[in-house]
Amino acid sequence: MDEGLLPIGQFARLSRLSVKQVRHYAQLGLLVPAYVDEHTGYRYFRQEQARAALSIGLLRSLDVPLAAIAQVLSGTSGVLEEVHERLEAELARRRSTLAALERVMAEGLPSPPVTVVTEPARRVAVVTTAAADPSEIGAATSAAVAGLLRAGPPGVAPELIGLFPLDFGEPVPVTVALVSEERVAGAEPDVLPGGRFARATHVGPYDQIGLTAYALLSWCAERVGPVRGPIREVYVSDPATTPPDRLVTHLMIPLEES
Repeated sequence: MDEGLLPIGQFARLSRLSVKQVRHYAQLGLLVPAYVDEHTGYRYFRQEQARAALSIGLLRSLDVPLAAIAQVLSGTSGVLEEVHERLEAELARRRSTLAALERVMAEGLPSPPVTVVTEPARRVAVVTTAAADPSEIGAATSAAVAGLLRAGPPGVAPELIGLFPLDFGEPVPVTVALVSEERVAGAEPDVLPGGRFARATHVGPYDQIGLTAYALLSWCAERVGPVRGPIREVYVSDPATTPPDRLVTHLMIPLEES
């Protein structure tokens, strides 16, 4: 055996990793031992492998997934940029969660007034997409809205309605409807059923709509029992000209089949 080889314990100390970590990274192929004793199974590493081991430790401390680290070590470009985008999205989600929690702390559990309204059927143009998971619903909805606004009739104030399932799976189907008697390019013509709905009004950012949805669902659970979706979000305000804390959205749940 080459005298320049280091036993796993010594190599781990040199690399500022635990022996368990070195074994794990070796099993994943991130740190391939320079030599494995066929009789004892002991792993040995070369001193120059310490840079790769230290790189793994550094990237793990920055919350880079092991799969991405393997790509970085192999020289694949753009990997860390993708990790950065993921962390930015997670940070935005955490900030949104903190803002909602602060609102509950300041105002208590949401309890906006709920009324029962009768809605007519409406002809609409719909775009249906899917969010990979609940955290992506906002982005999927924004993309659908943007597409409808680009294709909708110019000079007409749009009436937009989001339709979401009550139970989230993965992926989450997201439908946005534009009230329109005319066909809209890239959208499917449809009719939104009318009927009786329980309605609550949300005032504030879209990413806090879940607070008002909680109150509406609680009202239905107490007075109606199980309800069917989808839950409707009727966007009253124009987000381009309205501050986030003043956006008005009506949330509606059908109370009976149309």
